Amino acid sequence: MEKFIMAIDQGTTSTRAILFDHERNVVAMSQKETTLFYPQPGWVEQDANDIYLSTLAVCMDVISKAKISPKQIASIGISNQRETTIIWDKETGLPIYHAIVWQSKQTDGICDEWKEKGYESIISKKTGMRIDPYFSASKIVWILNHVEGAKEKAKKGGLLFGTVDSWLVWKLTGQQVHITDVSNASRTLLFNIETCTWDDELLELFDIPKAILPEIKATSCHYGNTSPYLFLNEEIPICAVVGDQQAALFGQGCYEMGSVKNTYGTGGFMLMNTGDKIVRSNSGLVSTVAWKIGDKITYALEGSIFVSGSLIKWLRDELKIINSASQTEQMALSVDSCNGLYIVPAFVGLGAPYWNDKCRASIVGLTFGTNKNHLVRAALEAMAFQSKDVLEAMVEDSGVAISSIKVDGGAAANNFLLQFQSDILMCDIERYKINELTALGAAYLAGLSCSYWTYDDLKMDLDRVFKPSRSKENIDKIYGGWKKAVHACMEF
Repeated sequence: MEKFIMAIDQGTTSTRAILFDHERNVVAMSQKETTLFYPQPGWVEQDANDIYLSTLAVCMDVISKAKISPKQIASIGISNQRETTIIWDKETGLPIYHAIVWQSKQTDGICDEWKEKGYESIISKKTGMRIDPYFSASKIVWILNHVEGAKEKAKKGGLLFGTVDSWLVWKLTGQQVHITDVSNASRTLLFNIETCTWDDELLELFDIPKAILPEIKATSCHYGNTSPYLFLNEEIPICAVVGDQQAALFGQGCYEMGSVKNTYGTGGFMLMNTGDKIVRSNSGLVSTVAWKIGDKITYALEGSIFVSGSLIKWLRDELKIINSASQTEQMALSVDSCNGLYIVPAFVGLGAPYWNDKCRASIVGLTFGTNKNHLVRAALEAMAFQSKDVLEAMVEDSGVAISSIKVDGGAAANNFLLQFQSDILMCDIERYKINELTALGAAYLAGLSCSYWTYDDLKMDLDRVFKPSRSKENIDKIYGGWKKAVHACMEF
């Protein structure tokens, strides 16, 4: 009986389930969009139950599409949106508040207070992160402070916290297993990246009860089995849990120190494998855990861009100048340039390397000659410009010259974007035939754990390499315009 690996890829705007066979082919895929709520400007929330139910729906649908039995699933790997924070009642299993999404800025007041108290140094030293609403700790504090009786109940052990991975494993195992892995734990501001444990000093500093935290496990290991009532009385092993960007790094085959990947998702994320060494950033990046396999921990240097593909979604849903993302390539190519137009997509502030949560999105350089094609092109170019900001910081911090970058994510299908990205970065951009590399990374980690694959099986087939084609003078000119636009946005 042929066996398969199921990857659950729970992202910010949708949940997907993908079945891979032993040759790494996509056998079947199911996707369901999830709803985001914006209760106030800068706030982003989700219904945690909606996340779980969407997961169940795509899992059952992909089994049905593939016409297989749940018995044929060797194991499940889960990749998830990181930092998004859920707190739920241990007895009822019900969330006490909406999931606060990683993009949300509703905790900026808490973060400002921590900065004023001088916590930045100790947090950076212990966690490799920086004080920002992006990470989970301030979201936990916000929920405990805003939901009546939550702080007292948490101290008594009546509440549980988790990022999306913890929530899904807890639900899928029939409320039996409360875990997270090192890659997700490292995004909370509560995890010591040197000892790879929850940090008691930080918990005391933030007044967060340790009782609500999940157990930290390796990235690739057997966490437990799905509850039999979910999948036709079949208990399927869950053998990997990994943050989506670390999953993409693994799926891209970035196993060697110095290898770099860039993902164009809702946000944009560039990661460099730094091996067993923690590379501390002085240029606006963060040091994070990539994964733990067996007893070996691999670290990464990361630049997080808050708005990337979601800029295209904004053009579609709010401005309604496109019907689908697939239109953007031809629209961008229909004009020779942006005519000096720049979009700085600081809808929820700017992430790496600026870390400015007060600035707001802006469009600079509008003229009467500006049309929707210029806007679309400027949006795609903004995704590439932000990646250049991060790469320059990464080269500065690591001392490693980058000659090629592997890419994935929905926008990686856009040839205009990748050619412009290659030009702007002045390096090769490698795109693989399989674009579902976040899901594939989770599948690989699960497959390694249950001996479905070995490292020798984890091979990738290139689709296309984009090479630089512009002069340095041209790049310097248009990138200089971008830097001016960002400066204007931050001064607003």
